[in-house]
Amino acid sequence: MTAHQNDTDPSGISDFLLNCFVTSPGWQLWLSLPLSLLFLLAMGANAVLLITIRLEASLHEPMYYLLSLLSLLDIVLCLTVIPKVLAIFWFDLRLISFSACFLQMYIMNSFLAMESCTFMVMAFDHYIAICHPLRYPSIITDQFVIKAVIFIVARNVFLCMPNPILSARLYYCGRNVIENCICANMSVSGLSCDDVTLNRLYQFAAGWTLLGSDLILIFLSYILILRAVLKLKAEGAVAKALSTCSSHFILILFFSTILLVFVLTHVAKRKVSPDVPVLLNVLHHVIPAALNPIVYGLRTQEIKQGIQRLLKKGW
Repeated sequence: MTAHQNDTDPSGISDFLLNCFVTSPGWQLWLSLPLSLLFLLAMGANAVLLITIRLEASLHEPMYYLLSLLSLLDIVLCLTVIPKVLAIFWFDLRLISFSACFLQMYIMNSFLAMESCTFMVMAFDHYIAICHPLRYPSIITDQFVIKAVIFIVARNVFLCMPNPILSARLYYCGRNVIENCICANMSVSGLSCDDVTLNRLYQFAAGWTLLGSDLILIFLSYILILRAVLKLKAEGAVAKALSTCSSHFILILFFSTILLVFVLTHVAKRKVSPDVPVLLNVLHHVIPAALNPIVYGLRTQEIKQGIQRLLKKGW
């Protein structure tokens, strides 16, 4: 299919075609069912978690407010990516408008960075809870959560804005087939006839500044937590402290592992199929979203009890 010409559009095209798996088109068929099930699981589990935290007065605490924010971010990321991918898989609806493509790019970039930043704030919450338990009620307050949410949103809304703007300002001289399931920055800007060095530099700098700084601070928090835990003398105190952090640590590990594998496959793209990073990119928007509420729901006694109480009221 050729590009739709638009005289008012400086780019020369008005829409793109998303071509998911170039070398392995058969992947679409067997991926559609597990992906749709993961999507439904992510939506359902996050909705249950949000309703439970909203209705259970015992969960109206800073830690659970941060968990609610994580669930909201997961829902938005899932809704931004997965329905369009499934529409491609099932109905071959590969067309996406110029503006919708750059809006998707912006939401993916900013909300992924917000999720990383939320993990960092949660790590700080755990650090205060374990290393300074007596000061916890005076530091981690509702006001702290409000300020943290403003910081998370403001930092990532503004710092992620240049990427789609830079890509949208490029001249696209006819090629409109994006070899990806989503409007990833480099997949889109690579179609341009202009020099994309600035795009690449900004993406690299913003990625390492935002995600890199978050992961470093999370890592430092856990070093300090581990050091404090090993000094505990009371019986069962070490197990209790580690149990408090385990859910958060599991999710961070999964979040960062998928990102790391995605980066490594891009670096070694000559040695792996070009469809592998595309698949990882899609999965990164749904698997953590499905896992986050389940891991916290299963490993946090208060949430588990809250869900059980709501189910009893419902029945």
